[in-house]
Amino acid sequence: MAVRIRLRRVGRKKQPHYRIVVADSTSPRDGRFVEIIGHYHPRQAENSLEVQKDRANHWLDAGALPSDTVRSLLRRAGILKVRHEARVAKKLQSKAVPVSSDEK
Repeated sequence: MAVRIRLRRVGRKKQPHYRIVVADSTSPRDGRFVEIIGHYHPRQAENSLEVQKDRANHWLDAGALPSDTVRSLLRRAGILKVRHEARVAKKLQSKAVPVSSDEK
């Protein structure tokens, strides 16, 4: 089962609201989903994006692929930046050579 993180449209005509959901890649856009991890209200100026960061990180760690739009929303929420910085720090730390205290 390939899992995707994508938008699910709710709301009235001409007034869209989206839920950020984790769903099977073969299910329809507004069909069956596994979990709701956030909301996106594009017509609001403030507080238009709400994401549960811990659940988003859980699903990204589990191998869920975000859609292009959700990837930009996660970037706006700061989730992808934190993940990238942690991955780079871990990579740099593994390459670091320890300095011995005997050298003067």
